[in-house]
Amino acid sequence: MIRQQLLKSQTCVWNKHTLGELCEEYGGIIQTGPFGSQLHQHDYVDKGTPVLMPKDIVNYQINLESVARISDDNVQRLVRHKLNVGDLLLPRRGEVSKNVLISEKEAGFICGTGCLKITPPNVIFPSFFKYYLRTSYMIDWLESNAVGATMLNLSSAILYKLPVILPPYEVQQKIAVILSAYDDLIENNLKRIKLLEEMAQITYEEWFVRLKFPGHETTPVDSVTGLPEGWEKSTLGKCCTLVMGQSPKSEFYNFEKEGLPFHQGVKDYGYRFPENTCWSTDGSRIAKANDILFSVRAPVGRLNLAIEDIILGRGLSAIRHKNGSQSFLFYQLKKVFFQEDMLGGGAIFASVTKEDMLRIELLKPDRRTETEFNQFAAAIDKAIENLYLQNRLLKEARDILLPRLMTGMIDVEQLDLPEPLGELSSNLTQEPQAA
Repeated sequence: MIRQQLLKSQTCVWNKHTLGELCEEYGGIIQTGPFGSQLHQHDYVDKGTPVLMPKDIVNYQINLESVARISDDNVQRLVRHKLNVGDLLLPRRGEVSKNVLISEKEAGFICGTGCLKITPPNVIFPSFFKYYLRTSYMIDWLESNAVGATMLNLSSAILYKLPVILPPYEVQQKIAVILSAYDDLIENNLKRIKLLEEMAQITYEEWFVRLKFPGHETTPVDSVTGLPEGWEKSTLGKCCTLVMGQSPKSEFYNFEKEGLPFHQGVKDYGYRFPENTCWSTDGSRIAKANDILFSVRAPVGRLNLAIEDIILGRGLSAIRHKNGSQSFLFYQLKKVFFQEDMLGGGAIFASVTKEDMLRIELLKPDRRTETEFNQFAAAIDKAIENLYLQNRLLKEARDILLPRLMTGMIDVEQLDLPEPLGELSSNLTQEPQAA
């Protein structure tokens, strides 16, 4: 019996089974999302219950900004596809190695077309399983067992055969708690980054949109321009230098970190800084550290910041303020390009040329106000950069630990978790029960 194999010993014995075997023995579920014929365009509403699709799984989290929603009537009709805390969601096609663990925030959402739902059997701690699926071994297994020449496809039948190597339940808990501690620190830093950026953006709008800048009470307004005296409307071409990307030949690309990071477009954009996945030993169009990266192909106007020198491909350009007011420029461009693909006057662009960019209208305040805001925002931007670099180190440490914990190389069976990790473990866990 599987139950006896898994639970008969107090020693750290790791046992291999298939996910399907464990589901049959302990009541787990592997379920395909609703077919396309079950959801139609008219079922979607502006406000309602989110339906999670593969595109909504980003960096092992749900991107709520992209989700579609359905009405309560449709939720009742699709109740069997409702997601609960501890379920795992995977794409059926495309990037099949992506997954997300459903938390209390997503409980009640609907597993959408194009996704697979796994309700882990109760001998698998869900958070452990989340990390188990992210090991290189499991990513390779999913990608090699998925079918399809041009696009990988998963099915419940394939997941039924998925190999699962389990330590005792308490060991699973400890492994999950250790790895979750890193993710919690990363998430807290991300929240701090967003709050800091919001502070800078709100201050920008207060000063340069509502014109409540320091000293505005005594600053005369120019009757012709309607702007404070000393302020004027300018263009990006007058205020900034611009580097348009040009892709080097693919023979120079590599994934061994040789040369400089190479970015073709927005594919590897992060919340604020791009993530490096490709390098090149050749390329003459370089963005310097702290340059603003601006996408010139759809989606036009998406922004990131270069945290180091990178080679620019055809889909990107780099912008540098001539006065060095880089932080002021960044928040101004974020305000101008609050909606992607829109350039001056609300016109929609699939791509833009250098000439289009040079004509972008910018506000040019007097030098004192510009400098004062730039100093304020630059301090915030430096704090954000430090938090980002902390997260990069945390991710590296977590990713080094992941395979060692998942293979038993690091034995945690006798490990007493320090507070608050021990508290976290006791709050999140419960003993497995027979189905």
